[in-house]
Amino acid sequence: MVDSPQRRSSSIEDYVRAIYGLAERGEEVTNTTLATRMDVSPSSASGMVTKLSQQGLVAHVPYRGIGLTTEGRLLARGVLRRHRLIESYLVSELDYTWDEVHAEADALEHVVSDLLVERIAEKLGNPVRDPHGDPIPAEDGSIEEVSTRLLDELDPGSVGEIVRVWDTDPELLRYLTERAIGLGERIEVVERQPFGGPIVVKVGAPPDSATHALGKEIAQALSVALL
Repeated sequence: MVDSPQRRSSSIEDYVRAIYGLAERGEEVTNTTLATRMDVSPSSASGMVTKLSQQGLVAHVPYRGIGLTTEGRLLARGVLRRHRLIESYLVSELDYTWDEVHAEADALEHVVSDLLVERIAEKLGNPVRDPHGDPIPAEDGSIEEVSTRLLDELDPGSVGEIVRVWDTDPELLRYLTERAIGLGERIEVVERQPFGGPIVVKVGAPPDSATHALGKEIAQALSVALL
């Protein structure tokens, strides 16, 4: 496979990936939310959205803000494929930990060739999830969907398996690691404390499960497949 002649600039790739990420979380995509995500001024975000619109990558969706076109969505998934395969390779082959790979992949995703990406995929056995549980788009842009719920949405008594961590903050990931809260772990909601208090959960298989009180930031970062 040769490199695509349609490879876009790194700034364009970053923006479509950010728009895709906001929409994936169910958040409204506006110039303001996009500016926050990209850590730029709203005017800068607005200018880039205009550029993306002119290139046929985004469109304004009535009552829903900014949305990716079919071409924009495929571009975003191509960037995510490179990013998530790089993360997977770093963990699998170079002994990185999951809190170390996001920044490295950010730097590498724009410069690796399509050939190298596909060699990485072959080397790893064409994985469908990265070290954080994020889905890795296939070469054709398709994604394996899994039915999940955020931990923050679950009622007491709910039992499931942790399948995705949305937040890439290294400190948050290290916090989870130190408490053995990771992908594939059984998790049971024991109690939701009132007035915005933490969610009390048991993590791990009984009788060796450990009890934790998790705040909202973590509860909104963990996706659970119910059992």
